[in-house]
Amino acid sequence: MDKKIIDFGSRKAAEVEWRKYTRFGLFLIILIALLLILFSSLFVVKEGEYKVIRQFGEVVRIKTEPGLAMKVPFIQSVSTLPKYQMTYDVSKAEINTKDKKRMIIDNYALWKIVDPKKMIANARTVENAESRMEEFIYSVVRTELGQLNYDEIINDEKSSRGSLNDRVTEKVNELLSKDEYGVVVTDVRMKRTDLPNENENSVYTRMISERESTAQEYLSRGDAKKNEITAETDRKVREMLSKAQADAEVIRSEGEGEAAKIYNEAFSKDREFYQLYRTLESYKKTIGEDTVIVLPADSPYARLLMGYTK
Repeated sequence: MDKKIIDFGSRKAAEVEWRKYTRFGLFLIILIALLLILFSSLFVVKEGEYKVIRQFGEVVRIKTEPGLAMKVPFIQSVSTLPKYQMTYDVSKAEINTKDKKRMIIDNYALWKIVDPKKMIANARTVENAESRMEEFIYSVVRTELGQLNYDEIINDEKSSRGSLNDRVTEKVNELLSKDEYGVVVTDVRMKRTDLPNENENSVYTRMISERESTAQEYLSRGDAKKNEITAETDRKVREMLSKAQADAEVIRSEGEGEAAKIYNEAFSKDREFYQLYRTLESYKKTIGEDTVIVLPADSPYARLLMGYTK
C-alpha cells in the first residue's frame, strides 16, 4: 500500500513538472512569434531613398522621410527607390546636321525621381523610366543639332550651339512631365561627337585647312602691324634727325656769328696783333713738312715766315 502511494506521488510530481516546462515552452514560442511579427512589421527609411509599401501588388503608401516605420506583416511588402541624383549614360546615336552631314553623338544625363507614385504608375521600374528618358533625349538632341551646320557643331570658334544643353534639358523635362513619369532631368551633357569612318578624313582635312588659314591670317596681321610700327619709327627718326640738323645749323650760325663778333672786336682793338694772329693761323693750314712756297723775299707773308717782323 505504501509503495503504491509513493509511485502515485512520483508520477504526480513528474506530471506537474512536465506541465510547467510545457507552459514555459509555449510561452517562449509565443514570444518568439510575437517578436518575429514585430520585426517583420518594422522597416527603416534611410536618407536618399524612398520606401514603397505595396499590398497585394498595389501601392498603398510611400515613405519619404528617414526613420523607423511600420507595415502590416505578411500582407504588405516594402521596396526601395533611389531618392538621390543619378547618372545615366545615353546610348550613342547617329544624327544628320542641317547641311546633311552625319555624326555620332554621345550624351549623358543627370536625373532623379521626384514623384515615385507617378513613376511606378507610368514607368513601373527605374529601367523603364531611363529607357523613356533616353528616347526623349535622342529626339530632342536630334532636332536641336539638326538646325545647326556640321562646322558649327565641331568647331568651337564658329559654334552657335549656345545654351544647347539648357534647351535640351528643358524640352526633355516638358515631355517627361506631359506623360507624368515622375522624374526630372537636371542636366543633359554632350560627352563627345564622333564621325562616321567615311567622313573622318574629309573633316580632319577641313579642320587642318581652317587652322592653317587662321594661322596665316594671324601672320598677315603681324606683318602688317610690324610694317606699321617700322614706318612710324622711321618717320619719327627722320623727324628727330631733321630737327637735330636744323638745331645744329642754328647753333652753328650763332657760333659763327659770335666768332665774327669776337674777331671784329679784336681787330678793332689791335689791328697789327690781329693781322699777326691771322697770319700765324694760316701757316698751320698751308705749311707742312713737304710744302714748297715761292714768294718774293720782300713779301710781308714771307718776311714774317723768315722771322722779320719789320
